[in-house]
Amino acid sequence: MSLAVAVTAAFWGLVAVVATGVMKRAALWRAGAPAPLDWALLATIPKRYFVDLHDVVAREPEMARTHVFVAGGAIGSFGVIALNYGLGLYWPLLDWLLLALAALMTVGAVRAVKRRVNAPARLSKGAWARFPRLLLVTALGLLLAGATLLLARGVGSDAQAADGAVASPLAGGFALLLLLPMLAGALPLALGIGNGGPLKHVFAGLLHLAFHPRQARFDPAARQGERTALAPLDLPAKEYGVEKPVQFAWNRLLSFDACVQCGKCEAACPAFAAGQPLNPKKLIQDLVVGMAGGSDAAYAGSPSPGLKVGAHVGAPDAPVVGQLVEPQTLWACTTCRACVQECPMLIEHVDAVVSLRRNRALVEGDIPGKAPETLDNLRETATQGGHDNAARANWAIDLGVKLAEPGSKTDVLVIAGEGAFDMRYQRTLRAFIRTLQAAGVDFALMGPRERDCGDTARRLGDEATFERLARDNIAAISALSFARIVTPDPHVFHSLANEYPALGGRWEVLHHTTYVEQLVAGGKLKTGQSAERRTVTYHDPCYLGRYNAGYEAPRKLLKTIGIAVVEMERAGPRSRCCGGGGGAPLTDIPGERRIPDMRMDDVRGSGAALVAVACPQCTAMLEGVTGNRPEVIDVVELVAATLEVKQ
Repeated sequence: MSLAVAVTAAFWGLVAVVATGVMKRAALWRAGAPAPLDWALLATIPKRYFVDLHDVVAREPEMARTHVFVAGGAIGSFGVIALNYGLGLYWPLLDWLLLALAALMTVGAVRAVKRRVNAPARLSKGAWARFPRLLLVTALGLLLAGATLLLARGVGSDAQAADGAVASPLAGGFALLLLLPMLAGALPLALGIGNGGPLKHVFAGLLHLAFHPRQARFDPAARQGERTALAPLDLPAKEYGVEKPVQFAWNRLLSFDACVQCGKCEAACPAFAAGQPLNPKKLIQDLVVGMAGGSDAAYAGSPSPGLKVGAHVGAPDAPVVGQLVEPQTLWACTTCRACVQECPMLIEHVDAVVSLRRNRALVEGDIPGKAPETLDNLRETATQGGHDNAARANWAIDLGVKLAEPGSKTDVLVIAGEGAFDMRYQRTLRAFIRTLQAAGVDFALMGPRERDCGDTARRLGDEATFERLARDNIAAISALSFARIVTPDPHVFHSLANEYPALGGRWEVLHHTTYVEQLVAGGKLKTGQSAERRTVTYHDPCYLGRYNAGYEAPRKLLKTIGIAVVEMERAGPRSRCCGGGGGAPLTDIPGERRIPDMRMDDVRGSGAALVAVACPQCTAMLEGVTGNRPEVIDVVELVAATLEVKQ
């Protein structure tokens, strides 16, 4: 047996092992609920891989280069082997190309191995720690095979002569001996695919890019908010949320298998940092266990704080919550999407959490803390605090503001949100009204016609209450005549702009910082220079920032009034959550620290004595931090303080 024939045999043997493993994983994915399947999406993989995926990976430049070397070298090497030896071409030029690609992979694998010497705590150990070493062995084996093939060709004048150069009584053993290093690395990786080993992410990840549950993530015409909106349930439905792994859509199960256990989600998660029982990486791996069956004993990463590894079991048709995932893990999530923002495989952790919550809320009625009381209030009064809805506009009685009425036209319809019942946030609302009046804007409050937007109910999993509130709001808003809606609440903004359209509510909706910035840019609002001399930083609300990419308008406004923002280490897309989203203040899952306390530490770390905010929940959470702390003021309050309102 010649070396060339041995390479051909080894290649097709590996292909058979890989194909068997992929088919085994595919059988697990196919057990999931139906979801659209468009085979034409396979053609989108190259663009999504080199643009969308690497846009995330490139945030860590050293690892990005390592990934290019390893992945590019490996794919190229085996691609060349497939062409030259899988098809029996045996072209010398392709052997040179194999040698170059194997060298590239070797460089990348060495870098990956070195990274594991002092690995970040977020990286999983076990099979994932062995993964770089196996890649290095594979790369060295490919390098040796490529070099030997070229040397053999150098003995003879053509491919057949090169084969004859090693055609001796020891030729077969010599060929196998040369291939052993490559097989020592590649074979364990290939065998591990079917059993959930690290290499499965290559196939699951690429297919996940094609059949991603949120195709809007790749649509350049889609607004950011459309890419982050939750999909409604078809109520009444046969299934209310997800109870068992098989109730996830098949492409969701596929996405769980794409996880590379890099722990970037873990490092970004505010609940994990606070010592609450949630690690998004562990949650995804638990769902992988549930999809395949078994226990979490093999998990070798950081656990969810306070929870033991190895004590949970799952099966495709067994309940997730209680056996595989602890209930408090679900309720610790603030739905801030920091995990999604950081995930290089573009996995949607928050969607999985909300799907599981929906089952707990709609079927089991099992929600902790004060959340059930709040949901009862929403059903009975359409307010979270059980307030008299007729009092929604009482904070503006002395401001001479008109209330929207059917048949009466206005340019701007102001929807205040639940902040209308909070005495602290009423100061922000009044500042916003003074700003609109200074700009001569024709506006009206929705007032008592307004209902809670339903965001909190939806994130807590009570889709039925969300839908009821949303339809009531849609009917009330549709009866009014206006050009656009403006709200100071990012949660209201996100719901109305991005989630109501699925129920028939479509309007132009703006956050108050965006609208006021437009007024300033258009010359309709003349601002003065702020008298504030303290150092100011700005806290990005999750539902304005990560959910809707609303990063610039607040900063432009502050700059306009002469305030130079000193950025926190975690700002913009990587801003830390205040802890107020997803109903987290209501479920109140205990941890080692409070999330708003950690965010206030970030503020202190910037050296700022004042933190500007743009969300009522952020205002409440950060002002709830006790002790000596920086002051919390809404951006529009700072703007209004520079105005001379003409009566």
